[in-house]
Amino acid sequence: MTVQGNTTTLQTISPVDGSVVVTRELASRQRCLETLTSSRYARQSWRLASLAQRKHYCILAIDALLSHRNEIASELSWMMGRPIRFSGNELSGVEERARYMIAISETALATIKFTEKPGFTRYIKREPLGTVMVIAPWNYPYLTAINSIIPALLAGNTVILKHSSQTPLCAERLQQAFDEAGLPHGVFQHLHLSHESTKALIASEEIHHVVFTGSVSGGEIVEKAAAGHFHSLGLELGGKDPAYIRADADIDHAVQTVVDGALYNSGQSCCGIERIYVHESRHDEFVSKATELVSTYRLGSPIDENTTLGPLVRTSAADFVRKQVTEAIELGAKAHIQETTFPKSQQGTPYLAPQLLTDVNHQMRIMTEETFGPVLAVQKVYSDDEAVSLMNDSQYGLTASIFTRDTDTAVALGEQLDTGTFFVNRCDYLDPALAWTGVKHSGHGCALSKLGFEALTRPKSFHIKHL
Repeated sequence: MTVQGNTTTLQTISPVDGSVVVTRELASRQRCLETLTSSRYARQSWRLASLAQRKHYCILAIDALLSHRNEIASELSWMMGRPIRFSGNELSGVEERARYMIAISETALATIKFTEKPGFTRYIKREPLGTVMVIAPWNYPYLTAINSIIPALLAGNTVILKHSSQTPLCAERLQQAFDEAGLPHGVFQHLHLSHESTKALIASEEIHHVVFTGSVSGGEIVEKAAAGHFHSLGLELGGKDPAYIRADADIDHAVQTVVDGALYNSGQSCCGIERIYVHESRHDEFVSKATELVSTYRLGSPIDENTTLGPLVRTSAADFVRKQVTEAIELGAKAHIQETTFPKSQQGTPYLAPQLLTDVNHQMRIMTEETFGPVLAVQKVYSDDEAVSLMNDSQYGLTASIFTRDTDTAVALGEQLDTGTFFVNRCDYLDPALAWTGVKHSGHGCALSKLGFEALTRPKSFHIKHL
């Protein structure tokens, strides 16, 4: 953020080449008040609109957003560094999730009815909360936002979106889509906000629910800003997600899946694989094949169609990862990737070579703190019990994966894991039919699935005695 005279502006610095790709004036206090007022007036009529009407607008908005796929893909690459060959994939995920939530909304929002009790009628309706504030991050800027925006609108809430200063055009594209759909004024709005203005908006009595996706420290700020205002909160925070490769695993499948789960989006995913535990009987084979696969990635400008690994979002993020790797090596870890294999990787830039480390342990930050970068840290284990113990030895609990041919054993082990989502033979994927949630410092609340609608509504009981 820069200050020019009396005007506070937002500037987005591209990790591609360090250029300023977006400049926007941040919303003033008056603009924030006007947005809250518009939302208040809009929600009176929006909550009374039929579900069929709400679904209609959401379908039109998603269609409108998808019609700008090529421009959006280019914008994403410039703003946050994802290779252009992958940037368009995010909108495919947006479409899948949005259309699924639209399809299940009638069931998810249905009135709960009870068996007949003579002389009485009883039922529970799901009422909208009011105005939902969505604070979205830069790493999956459309997916994380749509997880809450669509079900919030379907449930009869109005929405105010505050997007990351790294990806402000995403908020504008979503606004454009809802405007093109003809959504009534004030039902969906966006604001470009400073940190202080964000906290002030969270504390407003005009806000009834806040959805935040980001860091643990960011989640703490949101909780403090909301304290005493009795807002409900949905927090999706950090992750240090583990994968366990059992002795009976299909190693080729495990390597392909885990490497992609660790390196996609340059490792900048809350549910990316950051810790890998491999049974000692398969450890060397896994490391050899994974090293070979990692070495085939091409680090370069995300605008280049041949690039498969883009820069991290900013130089400071790359430096943080470099420091974790260096510390681990100093403590005895072995690096299997030569940085010279990736000539684009340079100190003082966000371009960072991927790395695979072995001989790691939980005395190293690389195994305990979120890395958020293209690193596979591989630890040898000797039993299922040891693997489960190490997987649970974390302040985080977003997802966990086990690779094995024995599904029954995997499920039994999964029952012992402290995690929000448990995978067998896959990782790093959100199925919209399943609840997306975390435990411990990975946050609280729930998105997606039928359960996701519960966080965006309140129950209202009707108890009628017939005279």
